[in-house]
Amino acid sequence: MKNYTLTLLVLVLFCSVNGYSLPRLSSYPSAAATIYLDFDGHTVTSAGWNGGGTIFCAAPALTDAQVTEIYNRVSEDYRPFNINITTDSAKFLAAPLAKRIRVIITPTSAWKPGVGGISYIGSFTWGDDTPAFVFSDKLGPNNAKYIAECCSHESGHAVGLSHQSSYDNNCNLTEIYNSGIGAGETGWAPVMGNSYYRNMTGWNDGPTPYGCANVQDNLTIITSQNGFTYRLDDYAETLDNSTYAVGGNTFELDGLVSTSTDKDAFKFTMASTGNFHLNAIPYSLGNNNGANLDIKISLYNASKTLIRVYDPANTMGVTIDSILNAGTYYMVIDGTGNLNTSNYGSLGSYKLLGIAALPIRSVTLTGNNSKEKHNLNWSIVADEAIKSQEIEFSEDGSIFKPLTAVTASATSYSYAPFNSNILYYRLKVVSVLNQTVYSNVISLRITWRMAQVFTVSTHIRNQVNINATENYQYRLFDANARLVATGSGTKGSNTLNIDNRSAGLYIIQLFSNSYKQSERIIKQ
Repeated sequence: MKNYTLTLLVLVLFCSVNGYSLPRLSSYPSAAATIYLDFDGHTVTSAGWNGGGTIFCAAPALTDAQVTEIYNRVSEDYRPFNINITTDSAKFLAAPLAKRIRVIITPTSAWKPGVGGISYIGSFTWGDDTPAFVFSDKLGPNNAKYIAECCSHESGHAVGLSHQSSYDNNCNLTEIYNSGIGAGETGWAPVMGNSYYRNMTGWNDGPTPYGCANVQDNLTIITSQNGFTYRLDDYAETLDNSTYAVGGNTFELDGLVSTSTDKDAFKFTMASTGNFHLNAIPYSLGNNNGANLDIKISLYNASKTLIRVYDPANTMGVTIDSILNAGTYYMVIDGTGNLNTSNYGSLGSYKLLGIAALPIRSVTLTGNNSKEKHNLNWSIVADEAIKSQEIEFSEDGSIFKPLTAVTASATSYSYAPFNSNILYYRLKVVSVLNQTVYSNVISLRITWRMAQVFTVSTHIRNQVNINATENYQYRLFDANARLVATGSGTKGSNTLNIDNRSAGLYIIQLFSNSYKQSERIIKQ
């Protein structure tokens, strides 16, 4: 991470490429400006490196997966700019001489001990192919995260940046390499400091080692001194008829926040009142690992009145799960700061995954009393398959408990209750997309009393429902009169799970202090 400033070098470079095979990747092939991540070994003879002696740079011992991770991390660091990050030497050789840099990733480091990498400030525009070096043997060794951070750091020197440092309140230098602040997903450090140990890294507007008042604006330097600037804005932020409409109930799209003032606006329509679910995910290696963009979303109604701002403190992505009335809505995507950093370097790409009308449209429950039983029936209108259903009951109409689970295709259930004079019921339905919806609540009165102490469901799939007027014990026998289970239950509704039992005939004996009862059970 050490750098040297050079006024003029006349370099003669000779290269040879070994037979190492690696993925050929390019982040923005149409861009002229190019940073070439060279993983396949290189030979350098230069007046500016190693005292002019030849350096035989070996290829690093990295897997294709590690090479791809390094490329992805560096690409995201440079995503806001009109520059191509590539592992393809042909792309590098086709780029203009004064708009390219070769970053050699190598374990050949003995000629420059004590550093993880080295480059010259401003060498990107020199036009003589002065390379930068990243020493994989000093970084882990071969730690893909560390190597990627060093690649961005050393190429950052090449595009004109000095180190970012830390000072105390009295302007005393505390760290030459600013190591950042915070932990976890939003722990942050500047690319031009020490970014090895933080998840969120980015470009910074902060002091250099040359004094606390010597503030370095990374973004302005990168986009004004190297022959390239930011990428073109992909989505406007205006809320009007020209706002990009996502279209359809389910949508997926990619976007980019390229500057600290860039905002992307989208429009969607709810055909009827219902659930709206959205995941806004910053580009990362999974679970926001390595993300640079901390996302904020502002939600507006058709009148462009702000409804709510979604900006979670401890995560870089945003999840919206809300019920919205029918109508048109706008959402604005923005890079935001957090407890550890401002929005200055909160830049990068993102993906939106949205469902404007979730698959379960309605669940309607009805019921009636018939002799000794409560009969429940229901209908479901859904665009996706149902994963599970569970009937819940309540004695007061507010606190519900599970009564029984039924199959995903069931539309009715009957049983004889004992709990109260009035019972309340509702149905809980879960779709294969994990949407959970509850039915309306109904109430049924118990107008009878049975002489039996126990009522048992006798035709079952996986569990026996037992209603008891007293606490009890039970014994379960198979068809050959072998005892297979024992246990106890309490007054009220109980379930006995026999899902692990084979289908067939069973006998259950129930005992209370005053009563004994046997029932035949058929497991389907």
